[in-house]
Amino acid sequence: MTPQTIHPEGWAPALGYANGMLMPDGTLHVGGQIGWDKDKVFQTHDFVEQLEQCLQNVVDIVRAAGGEPSHIGRLTWYVKNKDDYLARQRDVGAAYRRVMGKHFPAISMLVVADLIEDDAQIEIEATAFIPQA
Repeated sequence: MTPQTIHPEGWAPALGYANGMLMPDGTLHVGGQIGWDKDKVFQTHDFVEQLEQCLQNVVDIVRAAGGEPSHIGRLTWYVKNKDDYLARQRDVGAAYRRVMGKHFPAISMLVVADLIEDDAQIEIEATAFIPQA
C-alpha cells in the first residue's frame, strides 16, 4: 500500500504540499498548519487566535483521516514571537483546551525568525496514529 493524501473536504487546494499523509500502518503526518482558514485567508493577526486556528486545522486533518484529537501523539510548534507566547500563556492554555480538550501529547516549541507566510504568527505540525480496521 502507498500513503494516502489527506485533505479535508471544502478546503482550498494544497499546492506543492500535502496537509496530511496517512501511512498504511495508521501513522498520520500532518504538515505545518498556520493560522489561516479553509480558504487560506487569515481572519486575524492575533497570536492566540492564530494558535487556535492552527490547532483546529490540525484536528480537522486528523478527523479527515478518521481520527480524533486523542490520536495525536506529537505536536511541534514554530513560534515567531517568544515574548507574545510567554505574556499570554493563560490565553494560550484556554485556546488549546477549546480545541484539544485535556489531551496533552508530546509537544516541542521552537522560536523561529520567520515563517513563509508573512502574516503567520505560528505554525504547528503533528504526528498521530489512526487505528486501522
